Amino acid sequence: MLRDGKYAAWFRTPRGQGTGLVELVEGRISGRDSFFTYGGSYQVDQQRFTALLTVKRHTEGNPSVFGPDEVEVNLTGLCSGAMATCSGTAREAPEVRFECTPIYSQEEALPADAKCAVLKLNPDKLPKGLHSRSRPRSPFTPSRPPAS
Repeated sequence: MLRDGKYAAWFRTPRGQGTGLVELVEGRISGRDSFFTYGGSYQVDQQRFTALLTVKRHTEGNPSVFGPDEVEVNLTGLCSGAMATCSGTAREAPEVRFECTPIYSQEEALPADAKCAVLKLNPDKLPKGLHSRSRPRSPFTPSRPPAS
């Protein structure tokens, strides 16, 4: 059974791969990654599901794994526990096979009476400056000129 909640999604096509965050709630899909938003709908029948996913660019950057920046993808898949697998093609790029693995990642709420440790920041314990003797020098940090 595909349950409502938040999912981390890993996806790939022969053109590339990526990750995103997706939320499934009562048959609706919403989500995003750094460059694209996702929306759509899904239906579940026991462990099988189908979905219609729309993908639209929201920020310039990496090319789409489909080619076009806006696509509508028909997916079919199986779910088992906290993970699902699905595949399909976009109407706008039918030659590009899309595969996706959504992994359930709903955070569990802490009980109202849970006690958490509160740590105080002591700035005196932070490293002093970029060239502190207590830390090895990074190969990317320029060396200091000799003292005169």
